[in-house]
Amino acid sequence: MIRINITSVLVDDQAKALAFYTEKLGFIKKTDVPAGDARWLTVVSPADPDGVELLLEPDGHPAAGPFKKALVGDGIPFTQFAVDDVYAEVERLKGLGVEFTQEATDLGPVVTAVLDDTCGNLIQLATVK
Repeated sequence: MIRINITSVLVDDQAKALAFYTEKLGFIKKTDVPAGDARWLTVVSPADPDGVELLLEPDGHPAAGPFKKALVGDGIPFTQFAVDDVYAEVERLKGLGVEFTQEATDLGPVVTAVLDDTCGNLIQLATVK
């Protein structure tokens, strides 16, 4: 059976991304291995340390910059993370200085919010009701 074990988010600075994703969002570092000029750097949820890894992937490819700018310009999140309570998570993250481009919004079957990850991406948080 095919399953997801790693997914990526393109970041403009791996050290800055690691700090944001661990210190603000609460992920934990799983893998940190030198890989040429960059690192194979992954984080995981503390609730599932052996689960899906998020690769903090350098955005050095020439297509990455225009792609990320187009998404942000149109207000489109690069990826989505599940949380138990979007309203509570937004308040917690605002207390840590995280900026939101969309406040917690009830969309019927789901509540979402969108944050700026400081690394060139918008990230959506979601709670399915």
